[in-house]
Amino acid sequence: MLGRALSDEELRLFAAAARRQPVTAGEVLFRRGEAGQSMFVIESGQIRLEFGDGLADRVLGPSEYFGELAVFIGQHSRMAGAVAETGGVVHVVDQAAFERLLGEQPGLLARFMRRSFAYLVASETQLILGLRRRNEDLMQTLDSLRQTRTELSIAQQLVRTDELTGLVNRRGLYRYIDELDCEALAEQHLALLLIDLDDFKRINDRNGHLAGDSALRAVAEEVRRAAGPMELPCRLGGDEFALLAHVSDAGDLANRAIRLVAAVRSLRLPILREPLRLSVSIGACFCPPGEDWSSWYSRADALLYQAKVEGGDGWRLGD
Repeated sequence: MLGRALSDEELRLFAAAARRQPVTAGEVLFRRGEAGQSMFVIESGQIRLEFGDGLADRVLGPSEYFGELAVFIGQHSRMAGAVAETGGVVHVVDQAAFERLLGEQPGLLARFMRRSFAYLVASETQLILGLRRRNEDLMQTLDSLRQTRTELSIAQQLVRTDELTGLVNRRGLYRYIDELDCEALAEQHLALLLIDLDDFKRINDRNGHLAGDSALRAVAEEVRRAAGPMELPCRLGGDEFALLAHVSDAGDLANRAIRLVAAVRSLRLPILREPLRLSVSIGACFCPPGEDWSSWYSRADALLYQAKVEGGDGWRLGD
C-alpha cells in the first residue's frame, strides 16, 4: 500500500522552503472544489480530508502531506476539503517555492512526484473500481428483475448477501468454502482474517443506530478494498467480518492485517456526534487443507480475543 508520509530528507527540504502556519481545531484550510494554489505538509496535529458524496473522511498526521496537485499542475480543483482535526502546525508550499525546489533538487523532487502520482492513481483506481462494481451490480439486478425466469437465481443471490453492507454473508461464505479448491492456490496459502469493530456498542449507544450502520458500512468497504482477486470479504454478523485471503507466507499475512488496521484507523465519520476514532481488532491464521471452517474460525477467534484483551486497534497472528 502506498503511503503519504514524507522521508526525513523530503520533510526537511519542504519545511525549509515553506511558510509555517499554526492551525486551530476546526479551522478550514480549504474547501472541496476550490482552486488549489499550495500543498501542505503536517508538522504536528491532525488534518481531516472530507471527500463528501457519502465517502468516509480520512485523517492525516505528522510528516504526511496533501493538496500536492495544486503545485504539480496549478489551479487544480480540490477533490476534498481540509479541516484541522486538532491544533497543530502545517507547512504551506506554494507553486513558486515548489518550482524553486525542483530546480535545486530535481532528483529528490522527481522521486517525490512519481510516488505521489502512483498514490493518486491507486486511489482513483480504487474509486473507479468501486463505482464500476456498484454500477455492474445495479445493472445485473435490473436486468434480472426484467426476466422472470431468473427470479430464483436472484433470490438465491440475495440470500447469500448481507443487506446492510453488500458483502457476502455466512451462507455465501459456506458456499465459497464448499467450492474452494485449495490445491489450485499453487504457491499461495489460504488464510483467514477475523475482524471485529472495536467499541461498536458505544458507537450505537452514543450516536444512534444510523451512525452504527454507517460505521459498519465504512469498515465493510475497507475489508472489500483489502480483498484481492478470487478472495472473499464477508460480514459474519453484527460487528464481525472475515476475509479469506491468499497469501505467500506469514509475513504477507501480517502485512495484510497491518494495512487493514491502519486503513480503518484513518477513517472518520461525519455522522458521529463526537470525535470517535474507528478501529478494529484482527485475529489472523492459516487455513490448512483438511480442516473445516469451524477449526479455522476457532483458531482465528482465539487470536482475535487476544488482540481485544490487549486494548484493540491491533492484530494477532497465529500458525
